[in-house]
Amino acid sequence: MVQKAKILLVDDRPENLLALEAILSALDQTLVRASSGEEALKALLTDDFAVILLDVQMPGMDGFETAAHIKRRERTRDIPIIFLTAINHGPHHTFRGYAAGAVDYISKPFDPWVLRAKVSVFVELYMKNCKLREQAALLRLQLEGGGESGHGKESAGLLAELSARLAAVEEQAEALSKQLDDDSADAAAVATAAHLERKLTGLRRALDALEPGAGAAPSLPGQS
Repeated sequence: MVQKAKILLVDDRPENLLALEAILSALDQTLVRASSGEEALKALLTDDFAVILLDVQMPGMDGFETAAHIKRRERTRDIPIIFLTAINHGPHHTFRGYAAGAVDYISKPFDPWVLRAKVSVFVELYMKNCKLREQAALLRLQLEGGGESGHGKESAGLLAELSARLAAVEEQAEALSKQLDDDSADAAAVATAAHLERKLTGLRRALDALEPGAGAAPSLPGQS
């Protein structure tokens, strides 16, 4: 069963963390605070997160360095990162954020509605991916024991249902990509669309491997 998604909030100023919590509380997910890059990396060692909101300007390990560490880890490299900054140094500064692995880059003060909408997209994708992984794992168990237990028809039905659910997510992701492209053909749109495409491609590949005659199924995304 999929529990609430966890969202990691990273900022060295308590008042900024409080403001983020107030904005995102309406999503009814689990909000986890980190007051430094080091604290954020520790939290990522034990918990899975749907998205990370990362302040750029922090003493010690700044947002760019923190993101670099996150992207180097196998466990965390695919977690979406949204950079938040109170300073706009121009296109070069923004490009550095995308180069560090961010899927979006938002300057303060930001529109609460826009931030909440962006975060909700990644939360929804995370929840759907979790459900698909759970169903695929159950299906694999049924397929492996299908010959002995007589659950072949049940497995085939579950496989069809799982494929249909994934198709629905793929359709939503395609619509999101078109919407982002219509809004602004900037690096944020390209990075977000690419991230969604990678996730869904991996899930589709794993599901196709479960089809009869496909051979041994590879590890599902997020199981490595």
